[in-house]
Amino acid sequence: MTPDLRIVRGDATPEEIAALVAVLATRQGSHAEPEAPPQPRRQTWRNPARAMRKPVVPGKSAWRMSALP
Repeated sequence: MTPDLRIVRGDATPEEIAALVAVLATRQGSHAEPEAPPQPRRQTWRNPARAMRKPVVPGKSAWRMSALP
C-alpha cells in the first residue's frame, strides 16, 4: 500500500502533519455523489400572459392605468 501523502523535505512535527492533513481533507471534499446540474431558470420574459392587460379597477388614476400593459 502506498501512502497518500509523503513529505519530501523538512522535518515536520506530528502536529504540523496533522494540520496539513486536515487542510487537505477539507479541500478534497466528500466522496459523495456529484450534485445534479441546476435547473435552467424559466424565461418569463417571453410568456404571452405578460402582454395581457391587468384589469382596470375604478378609482384614483384608473384612466392612466388603463393604457399601461
